[in-house]
Amino acid sequence: MWKRAIKLSTKTHPGPVVHLSDSPKDEGKLLIGFESGTIVQWDLRLKKADFRIYYDEAIHSVSWHHEGKQFMCSHSDGSLSIWNLRNTTKPFQVTFPHGKIQKDGRKESCKPILKVEYKTSRNSEPFVIFSGGLSYDKAGRRPTLTIMHGKAITVLEMDYPIVEFMALCETPYNNEVQEPYAVVVLLEKDLIVVDLTQSNFPVFENPYPMDIHESPVTCTAYFADCPPDIIPILYSIGVKHKKTGYSQKEWPVGGGTWTLGSHTYPEIIITGHADGSIKFWDASAITLQMLYKLKTSKAFMKPKPSEGRAADLVEDDPFAIQMVSWCPQSRIFCVVGISAHIILYRFSKYDANTQIVSLEVRLQCEAEDVISPSENENNPCFTESGSHSPQPHHQHAASPGSGTTEGNKDSNPCLKVKDRMVRVPPGYQAELVIQLLWADGEPPQQITSLDINSAYGLLAFGNCNGLAVVDYLQKTILLCMSTLDLYGAADPYQRLTRSPRRNRQSTSGLTELSDNQQSIDTDRSKSPTSAAATESRENSFSRSRSSSVSSIDRDTKEAVTTLQFGESYARKSDTLPTPCLWVGTSLGMVLLIPMSIPTDNEERMEEPVTIGPSGTVLTLKGSVLRISFLDCMGALIQSPYEVWRDLNAHEDPDRMRRRKLIHISPSSSQHTCGEGHLAVVCSEKQAKVFLMPSQSCLFVHNITESSFVLRADVVSVCNSVCLACFCANGHVMTLSLPSLRPLLDVNYLPLADMRIARTFCFTHGGQALYLSSPTEIQRITYSQEMCDNLQEMLGELFTPIETPEAQNRGFLKGFFGGNSHNFDREELFGEAAAGKGSRSLAQHIPGQAGMEGMKVAACGVVGDLARARIALDERGQRLGELEERTALMMTSAETFSKHAHEVMLKCKDKKWYQL
Repeated sequence: MWKRAIKLSTKTHPGPVVHLSDSPKDEGKLLIGFESGTIVQWDLRLKKADFRIYYDEAIHSVSWHHEGKQFMCSHSDGSLSIWNLRNTTKPFQVTFPHGKIQKDGRKESCKPILKVEYKTSRNSEPFVIFSGGLSYDKAGRRPTLTIMHGKAITVLEMDYPIVEFMALCETPYNNEVQEPYAVVVLLEKDLIVVDLTQSNFPVFENPYPMDIHESPVTCTAYFADCPPDIIPILYSIGVKHKKTGYSQKEWPVGGGTWTLGSHTYPEIIITGHADGSIKFWDASAITLQMLYKLKTSKAFMKPKPSEGRAADLVEDDPFAIQMVSWCPQSRIFCVVGISAHIILYRFSKYDANTQIVSLEVRLQCEAEDVISPSENENNPCFTESGSHSPQPHHQHAASPGSGTTEGNKDSNPCLKVKDRMVRVPPGYQAELVIQLLWADGEPPQQITSLDINSAYGLLAFGNCNGLAVVDYLQKTILLCMSTLDLYGAADPYQRLTRSPRRNRQSTSGLTELSDNQQSIDTDRSKSPTSAAATESRENSFSRSRSSSVSSIDRDTKEAVTTLQFGESYARKSDTLPTPCLWVGTSLGMVLLIPMSIPTDNEERMEEPVTIGPSGTVLTLKGSVLRISFLDCMGALIQSPYEVWRDLNAHEDPDRMRRRKLIHISPSSSQHTCGEGHLAVVCSEKQAKVFLMPSQSCLFVHNITESSFVLRADVVSVCNSVCLACFCANGHVMTLSLPSLRPLLDVNYLPLADMRIARTFCFTHGGQALYLSSPTEIQRITYSQEMCDNLQEMLGELFTPIETPEAQNRGFLKGFFGGNSHNFDREELFGEAAAGKGSRSLAQHIPGQAGMEGMKVAACGVVGDLARARIALDERGQRLGELEERTALMMTSAETFSKHAHEVMLKCKDKKWYQL
């Protein structure tokens, strides 16, 4: 076939076909472009070539002029050639859009033009749009899209390689004036649309989330059933923060419909990224729309090349987000970064001039005296218990180790907070930055747990060294203790002293005392806490299983893995609930810390908050992951919170200073079931339900023996509460509360990489999400009610529309300009014109006789009749269209005859010199 298209005498193959299109002037003419530079116009009716072009440059694309008299080709040397059908021996014009004339008179070499589109306009010069074609003079150039309009050449640089582009025109017919108004450009990681109606060619604002992976996602949080006003306010603030320079017109690409379904409520997804940015997404129903973007790096000064403190901790991304804590009711937002820093944000609808307060904490266990390894190994590492306690420091505090050789880094944070007044826009505004300090020449250990309570005005965080509690209202540090000091006399382990390490950091061994205390999970190196310890630069450890003793073979520290504020009973003798902080550790310990907080607004800002360990210790197997509270009826108790108030509001500033607190204590949430409440505690291995204040264990369930739990959350599903767990072996489990009976155990997804473990989270309504790939967020549901509603929420990808009518060209334009010829492909590809297939191609083999054969034959006859009926209908429709066109031509002819007769009558009696 290719020899017939080229020439029978041609012996070499012309190469791949890069272009195939109908002529706008005649649909019976087919233009074929070969990569080798050969172009053929093939007459489908006569089955022969109208012309053949042999060009010496490779062809990448071809684009027609709408009149069908010329076309444009893009070539591998960066040139564009225009060919006129009247003379195909040579190109009518050849241009190098980006080829400059060098000093020696030669044109510089250019990259190939991969695609070109040639679009005409009624009131201006044609548009020539192409990708590629830049010169090779500069390396590392970004991909470009060039727009030529008359003598003006505009080059648009793209962030990613161009996959495809297409011009959007006013008409769908290629034989009419195109009138392009936009260009859709598909990039490898984005989709943009360029506005051609404005001279500066701005891009349209994309209403769809194409940049979720603009920076790698490092953490996720999922909030369902949020306050109804939070999404509109975040969207209104986010719109103000968007980039300027967008086209003022609406997004031109339409089509498709979607619905919300019958069960809808506000849902928000928060993603933290490696560059320190935070994004809030509207995830209601099946949508995913970015609402607001926050850059945490703006709270810090840009590090100078000589200041490499953050680079010692993390090389590329010193602002990467590790975890977030958000109170939607008070709109207090807190983030934890990889450089051992915490930023607290308040939300405001107004811009403000503010100075960020900085607190520095030395949360590092160390020995007071230096002991060399050659000394007696039985000497204790700590001479007194007080030496365990980390010391808090405010900014610019003197370093106790400044006299050492490594004193240039000791008592310094990894990042430097801006120390001047800054103008902050509406939205989330940084109020407080907390940073851990270097100690003994080592960077601070990364933060492993965080919780914030807006009603208390407190923030708690911990790592493998200990716990710190901060009063963010008074900007003071309330508590800074090592994990060992939190136990006091209630420590269930016997700490045996060992020789110190060379880096002066203290270590200790642990020995269990209680025979009935089961050994904590084996193979800790496979659990997520060991992965967290490897962020924290600590070696994983394993335990030898003996009857009553479990020893640690390697150096370890007891990390604080989870924190939870709430109204509870810190001691068995308590009769009323008080504000408490529940602390879970990597060794399966749960510690209760009571607090005394002034209730009056003025006293709260002046009087100190008292806090201290109570000695209460609860135990589980494995690292503690989640702590939550239920009333005695099994209903979920919400943590106390403060109603949002705008501190920057101009009206009635005194009123805005008054705090409105919502306390939902266990005693107020129940009247008939007695005093107390239930505490649900889940670890890597088991879950327990304790009755407070008696501290008795009501229910216990061993979740897994062969694996471990990665994520656990107490969520409400279908008007009840359950414990949802995701295990490392891929199982999704749910347990009833408070009885801890298994409700669901599905082998859903094995742990393929740590990305899933880092981003998996549950939320209310029987939903969960995780980052399935670097560019995709996967939402799942384990609720039958949500599954039933899912079909109602699914929309349609396409919206059917009617094709606009073709333009009426008129008799004179068709007579003098050459009207386009419609081509009936049935004439060419139908059996009547193309003939029947050769009998040598296939051989008919008759089937078996009988009823089956008769059924097959009957079905064949019915099919033939149906096809014949369809063909008759189509033929009748074509005859009707032919009749309409004939009537239109007769009308045009009569009109022309009438006008010609009038002109003849007007000029009949005039002399030649009067004309």
